[in-house]
Amino acid sequence: MNKKMHLTRRHIGRAALAGATLMGAPLPLRHAFAQSAGDLKIALLLPTSGGQAQIGQACKRGADVANAVLADMKIPAKLDIVTYDTETKADVARTQAEKAIAAGAHALVGAFDSGQTIAIAQVAEQKGVPLIVNIAAAPPLTESGYKFIVRNFPTAPMLLSGGFMMQKEVFKASGATPKTAVLLSVNDTFGTAMVGGIKAMFPKLGMPYELVDVITYDAAAKDLSVEVAKAKATKAELLMMVSRLTDGKLIIQELVKQRWEPMLINPGAPGTYEEDFIKTTGKYGEYLLSMEPWMDPKSAMTASLEKHHVAQFPKDQFDLDAGFTFEAMLIAAQAWIAAKSTKADALMDALRKVKIDQHVMIGGPIQFDAKGQNVNIGVAALQNLKRAPTVVLPQASAMAPLVFPQPGWNDKRRT
Repeated sequence: MNKKMHLTRRHIGRAALAGATLMGAPLPLRHAFAQSAGDLKIALLLPTSGGQAQIGQACKRGADVANAVLADMKIPAKLDIVTYDTETKADVARTQAEKAIAAGAHALVGAFDSGQTIAIAQVAEQKGVPLIVNIAAAPPLTESGYKFIVRNFPTAPMLLSGGFMMQKEVFKASGATPKTAVLLSVNDTFGTAMVGGIKAMFPKLGMPYELVDVITYDAAAKDLSVEVAKAKATKAELLMMVSRLTDGKLIIQELVKQRWEPMLINPGAPGTYEEDFIKTTGKYGEYLLSMEPWMDPKSAMTASLEKHHVAQFPKDQFDLDAGFTFEAMLIAAQAWIAAKSTKADALMDALRKVKIDQHVMIGGPIQFDAKGQNVNIGVAALQNLKRAPTVVLPQASAMAPLVFPQPGWNDKRRT
């Protein structure tokens, strides 16, 4: 078994792929007309260079295999996808969105980072071109009255509420419940939204522990020894970390160096399930829990997506970056089929009305509310096990048993 994969064919079984054909059949029967190959032009805007390059490239892999998965699922659409590099900069994201529209893009998809996505949304709104958000959690994207946007990703408050409810499930399943907690968070656009959401939401959640402190740090920080020491000084039993990739690694390194072994949970941020994080932290990244929206390993479409991802990118981890970016392409394809047009107004009207029951991520049907937000996305408890992020809750999608609290840094179970 590929160590980086826990969504394997051994677990899911060949029957899932066989079932995929049957489940995909009704749609093309309803829309039997022929779409010309590549007629829908998608501009995929991602940070494929700069500080978020690795995550942007992971997102792109989901788009790279999208047409193959659509074909597997008998969905009669082939997309012409062109990638534009935002360079991890909001101003470049804006410029690239303008360039893509000038080149004839019918729809935009992007951009992982909330700040860059907001810049793209402003261009999409100005030009009247649909934007499908693959990943970005800042609430303003669907709270600013934009008419040309849909988001198939949880807002920061949705991530938090789902994550905190899943924490309760972890405590219930493990029998281990902390009495105190400290939050350590990056202060970028996403982190600020998460901290704001936690401060507003926490008093209403009925969590079993007291939040004793909130500590933030600069996204460009190269050393987090002071912040980790400050968190340690609170003597909190639970450390919640809202981090990106690089700072997430710094936090773990400091926890080991300072010999602090709190219960540890990522309440819904990227970073700790990323391939580079897992490789770099090694045994110290094992057993780390993260509350994330994630692929349903028992979905037929997930089986197809993983199959093509493994075939085309055998050395790369399959994770939510690819999952949500593929689903953005799925949404575009289904809207195009329903609209029978590439005109912006027709596509946007179809996007608002879309309802997709068969998809990849854990949760209910993909459909959007009046603000353009999909409110049916679920949350999983992921645990890094055998160097791979693995679903341990909810039970219906679990691929391994939960281990909580995680073993100490020098525990023999860490190998």
